Amino acid sequence: MNPRLVLAPLSIVYGEASNDVKGYEREYHQLRELDDNPVNSLVKHAKSRADATEMELILINLIVDLHNKIDALEMFLKNEKPKRVFVPYASEIDSIGYEYFNISEESLSVGVEYYGRIVMPIYPKREIGIFFQAQTPTLALITRIHERDEKEWSSYIRARERVLIREAKENIK
Repeated sequence: MNPRLVLAPLSIVYGEASNDVKGYEREYHQLRELDDNPVNSLVKHAKSRADATEMELILINLIVDLHNKIDALEMFLKNEKPKRVFVPYASEIDSIGYEYFNISEESLSVGVEYYGRIVMPIYPKREIGIFFQAQTPTLALITRIHERDEKEWSSYIRARERVLIREAKENIK
Protein backbone atom coordinates (compact mmCIF):
# COMPACT_ATOMS: atom_id res chain seq x y z
CA MET A 1 0.00 0.00 0.00
CA ASN A 2 1.70 3.15 -1.24
CA PRO A 3 -0.88 5.93 -1.62
CA ARG A 4 0.08 9.08 -3.50
CA LEU A 5 0.51 11.89 -0.96
CA VAL A 6 1.50 15.54 -1.26
CA LEU A 7 3.16 17.67 1.38
CA ALA A 8 0.62 19.66 3.37
CA PRO A 9 1.13 21.39 6.72
CA LEU A 10 -2.08 20.68 8.65
CA SER A 11 -2.90 19.92 12.28
CA ILE A 12 -5.31 17.34 13.65
CA VAL A 13 -6.78 16.58 17.05
CA TYR A 14 -8.18 13.10 17.43
CA GLY A 15 -9.26 10.28 19.69
CA GLU A 16 -10.24 6.63 19.41
CA ALA A 17 -13.80 6.52 18.08
CA SER A 18 -14.80 3.81 20.55
CA ASN A 19 -14.04 6.08 23.55
CA ASP A 20 -17.04 8.38 22.96
CA VAL A 21 -19.12 7.04 20.06
CA LYS A 22 -22.18 9.22 20.72
CA GLY A 23 -20.19 12.39 21.41
CA TYR A 24 -18.01 12.02 18.31
CA GLU A 25 -21.01 11.23 16.08
CA ARG A 26 -22.88 14.23 17.44
CA GLU A 27 -19.96 16.61 16.88
CA TYR A 28 -19.32 15.17 13.40
CA HIS A 29 -22.86 16.14 12.40
CA GLN A 30 -22.78 19.48 14.26
CA LEU A 31 -19.65 20.57 12.39
CA ARG A 32 -21.51 19.95 9.15
CA GLU A 33 -24.59 21.82 10.35
CA LEU A 34 -22.50 24.92 11.14
CA ASP A 35 -22.21 25.36 7.38
CA ASP A 36 -25.99 25.34 6.99
CA ASN A 37 -26.60 28.73 8.61
CA PRO A 38 -28.65 31.34 6.69
CA VAL A 39 -25.63 33.27 5.42
CA ASN A 40 -23.97 30.18 3.98
CA SER A 41 -27.29 29.20 2.41
CA LEU A 42 -27.29 32.58 0.68
CA VAL A 43 -23.81 31.87 -0.70
CA LYS A 44 -24.87 28.45 -1.99
CA HIS A 45 -27.90 30.01 -3.67
CA ALA A 46 -25.81 32.77 -5.26
CA LYS A 47 -23.25 30.28 -6.56
CA SER A 48 -25.97 28.13 -8.05
CA ARG A 49 -27.44 31.07 -9.97
CA ALA A 50 -25.99 31.14 -13.44
CA ASP A 51 -26.35 34.91 -13.71
CA ALA A 52 -24.26 35.73 -10.60
CA THR A 53 -21.22 37.74 -11.61
CA GLU A 54 -17.76 37.11 -10.26
CA MET A 55 -17.89 40.44 -8.40
CA GLU A 56 -21.18 39.47 -6.71
CA LEU A 57 -19.66 36.19 -5.54
CA ILE A 58 -16.61 38.02 -4.15
CA LEU A 59 -18.84 40.46 -2.27
CA ILE A 60 -20.98 37.64 -0.89
CA ASN A 61 -17.86 35.80 0.30
CA LEU A 62 -16.64 38.98 2.00
CA ILE A 63 -19.99 39.39 3.73
CA VAL A 64 -19.87 35.78 4.92
CA ASP A 65 -16.36 36.30 6.28
CA LEU A 66 -17.47 39.48 8.05
CA HIS A 67 -20.48 37.64 9.50
CA ASN A 68 -18.24 34.85 10.80
CA LYS A 69 -15.80 37.34 12.35
CA ILE A 70 -18.64 39.18 14.10
CA ASP A 71 -19.88 35.83 15.47
CA ALA A 72 -16.34 35.04 16.71
CA LEU A 73 -16.03 38.51 18.28
CA GLU A 74 -19.40 38.11 19.98
CA MET A 75 -18.30 34.74 21.41
CA PHE A 76 -15.04 36.31 22.62
CA LEU A 77 -16.86 39.20 24.32
CA LYS A 78 -19.23 36.76 26.05
CA ASN A 79 -16.22 34.59 26.99
CA GLU A 80 -17.78 31.65 25.17
CA LYS A 81 -15.92 28.91 23.35
CA PRO A 82 -17.27 26.52 20.73
CA LYS A 83 -18.43 23.36 22.43
CA ARG A 84 -16.25 20.50 21.25
CA VAL A 85 -15.90 17.00 22.60
CA PHE A 86 -12.63 16.21 24.27
CA VAL A 87 -10.09 14.48 22.05
CA PRO A 88 -6.89 13.43 23.81
CA TYR A 89 -4.35 13.56 20.98
CA ALA A 90 -2.95 16.26 18.74
CA SER A 91 -0.55 15.80 15.86
CA GLU A 92 0.84 17.46 12.78
CA ILE A 93 -0.16 16.12 9.38
CA ASP A 94 2.80 16.18 7.02
CA SER A 95 1.20 14.87 3.82
CA ILE A 96 -2.26 14.20 2.43
CA GLY A 97 -3.94 12.30 -0.38
CA TYR A 98 -7.50 11.97 -1.60
CA GLU A 99 -8.29 9.13 0.81
CA TYR A 100 -5.23 9.09 3.08
CA PHE A 101 -3.09 11.32 5.24
CA ASN A 102 0.16 10.81 7.07
CA ILE A 103 0.97 12.23 10.49
CA SER A 104 4.48 13.17 11.56
CA GLU A 105 4.95 10.85 14.56
CA GLU A 106 4.09 7.22 15.10
CA SER A 107 1.10 7.46 17.40
CA LEU A 108 -1.70 5.49 15.72
CA SER A 109 -2.64 1.89 16.54
CA VAL A 110 -3.03 -0.15 13.35
CA GLY A 111 -6.64 -1.14 12.62
CA VAL A 112 -8.16 1.25 15.18
CA GLU A 113 -10.92 3.65 14.13
CA TYR A 114 -10.44 7.31 15.15
CA TYR A 115 -12.44 10.53 15.07
CA GLY A 116 -10.61 13.76 14.33
CA ARG A 117 -10.98 17.49 13.65
CA ILE A 118 -8.86 19.32 11.13
CA VAL A 119 -8.75 23.10 10.69
CA MET A 120 -8.72 23.61 6.94
CA PRO A 121 -6.67 26.55 5.63
CA ILE A 122 -9.35 27.52 3.14
CA TYR A 123 -11.48 30.63 2.81
CA PRO A 124 -13.39 30.98 5.05
CA LYS A 125 -11.36 28.94 7.55
CA ARG A 126 -13.30 26.17 9.28
CA GLU A 127 -13.00 22.82 11.04
CA ILE A 128 -13.98 19.55 9.45
CA GLY A 129 -14.79 16.32 11.23
CA ILE A 130 -13.52 13.00 9.90
CA PHE A 131 -13.43 9.36 10.88
CA PHE A 132 -10.32 7.46 9.90
CA GLN A 133 -8.65 4.10 10.39
CA ALA A 134 -4.95 3.61 11.07
CA GLN A 135 -3.23 1.61 8.32
CA THR A 136 0.24 2.01 9.87
CA PRO A 137 1.41 3.92 12.97
CA THR A 138 1.50 7.10 10.82
CA LEU A 139 -0.75 6.44 7.79
CA ALA A 140 -4.53 6.88 8.08
CA LEU A 141 -7.36 5.99 5.69
CA ILE A 142 -10.30 8.42 5.77
CA THR A 143 -13.43 6.31 6.26
CA ARG A 144 -16.08 9.05 6.69
CA ILE A 145 -16.13 12.66 5.65
CA HIS A 146 -19.07 14.88 4.69
CA GLU A 147 -19.55 15.44 0.95
CA ARG A 148 -18.82 19.18 1.05
CA ASP A 149 -15.76 18.62 3.25
CA GLU A 150 -14.52 15.97 0.82
CA LYS A 151 -14.79 18.46 -2.06
CA GLU A 152 -12.83 21.06 -0.08
CA TRP A 153 -10.26 18.42 0.94
CA SER A 154 -9.78 17.49 -2.72
CA SER A 155 -9.59 21.13 -3.73
CA TYR A 156 -6.93 21.75 -1.08
CA ILE A 157 -4.91 18.77 -2.37
CA ARG A 158 -5.01 20.17 -5.91
CA ALA A 159 -3.92 23.60 -4.65
CA ARG A 160 -1.01 22.04 -2.73
CA GLU A 161 0.02 20.09 -5.86
CA ARG A 162 0.06 23.31 -7.89
CA VAL A 163 2.22 25.04 -5.26
CA LEU A 164 4.68 22.14 -5.19
CA ILE A 165 4.88 22.04 -9.00
CA ARG A 166 5.55 25.80 -9.08
CA GLU A 167 8.28 25.43 -6.44
CA ALA A 168 9.88 22.55 -8.36
CA LYS A 169 9.91 24.62 -11.56
CA GLU A 170 11.52 27.54 -9.72
CA ASN A 171 14.20 25.25 -8.30
CA ILE A 172 15.06 23.94 -11.77
CA LYS A 173 15.69 27.45 -13.14
